[in-house]
Amino acid sequence: MAVLKTVLMVVFILISIGLTVIVLMQEGKSAGLGTISGAADTYWGKNKGRSKEGILVKITRVMVVLFLVIAAVLNIGSF
Repeated sequence: MAVLKTVLMVVFILISIGLTVIVLMQEGKSAGLGTISGAADTYWGKNKGRSKEGILVKITRVMVVLFLVIAAVLNIGSF
């Protein structure tokens, strides 16, 4: 049981570092304010899910879910 806890802690730390890096790689929400005038129907506006930013958002969501699940599992084991 101690080996499993150690492995989960290492994975938890790696996910924490990876999540921090991915969040810092993303652009701020204010970067797209120039498209308010109606230019949002560009190719990148329609295909955000396939762009680099869209992929980073998807990876962030998956890593947050893993982070929360592993945190809950590690917390259950501490009681």
